Amino acid sequence: MRVAPNRLVSGEAVSFFDLLQGSAWGLAVLLIGLLLLSLAPPRRICLWLTVVAATVLAVGLGIQAANHATQVVQASTPFARTALGSGLWLVWLLLGLVLADALQALRAGTLARLGVATAVLLPLGLMLVSGGADELSIMKEYANRSDEYWGVIARHCQIVALALLFTLAIGLPLGWATHRYVRVGRAMFPLLNIVQTIPSIALFGLLMAPLAWLAASWPALGRAGISGVGLAPGVLALTLYSLLPVVRGTLAGLAQVPSAVTQAAQGLGFSPAQLFWQAQVPLALPVVLSGVRIASIQAVGLAAVTALIGAGGLGSLMFEGLFSSAQDLVLLGVVPIVALGVLVDGVFKLLIARTRPATPNMESAH
Repeated sequence: MRVAPNRLVSGEAVSFFDLLQGSAWGLAVLLIGLLLLSLAPPRRICLWLTVVAATVLAVGLGIQAANHATQVVQASTPFARTALGSGLWLVWLLLGLVLADALQALRAGTLARLGVATAVLLPLGLMLVSGGADELSIMKEYANRSDEYWGVIARHCQIVALALLFTLAIGLPLGWATHRYVRVGRAMFPLLNIVQTIPSIALFGLLMAPLAWLAASWPALGRAGISGVGLAPGVLALTLYSLLPVVRGTLAGLAQVPSAVTQAAQGLGFSPAQLFWQAQVPLALPVVLSGVRIASIQAVGLAAVTALIGAGGLGSLMFEGLFSSAQDLVLLGVVPIVALGVLVDGVFKLLIARTRPATPNMESAH
């Protein structure tokens, strides 16, 4: 952690060992136990103990940090700032990797994974709601912007949702066309690859002038929100960036449909439309969703850069913090972006698992 007398001073570092008093010793014992468990054989009991230890550590470190921030304010001045140090963020990341690895080794189901996530996030969420972490500097930054904060998150989600809507409306038909007509793919993929090589800020700059000219030439477009800055160029740029994974995913999904399925459907008298919707789409859907998943996660991250052209969103907080050297303000914008990315990733993984055809059990068949 870092403790400073006010927002403008970087402050002094406080290590974990400086906080080893009272209940904090329990966290040190758990940490040692977790290290010892990593050396133990990968038995189920050891893996479950690893899950429990990592879960308690993740929650306990957050509570310990909040308690220390409260003690600092009570002992010094109301303007004192206690920031979470990079070491704590790194430990949380490592604990997340430990949990993911242990759950994968246990072959835990969706309910077990959701239970572990709830066990970590629910206590920390209750602490935030109850005001137990209000003295942390990141929460003070939130308090200063609480009126606009959720609107900023909603704006970020709006940018991502609009970009994905246009991406799917354009990318899915293009993916089908590249599968149906080889020449379309030969002409399309070089263009999409070139778009991926253009830096995001440069692409925003390239779009500003044409969109501003369109808004000036046709005032109706300007009244509809099309302009050189704001939402329009941001959504358009994200759409262009997201097309490649969606088109490639659609092409790969349709290409991996077994020819035997196509021939069997044609032998049953399926029309071309029936063949596409009833045979090809269900088998291609998991691969198609994998491409959409990549595009969605990419859009969540890149949407932050659209704040540079006035689109708003969480990027506005992030860049404001960067320009004013306020690390906690940067984190206030970055943490929700990471959380949205993880949420989107989890939702699409669940959808892909639900749409993947079940493999028959050969032993039960015999």
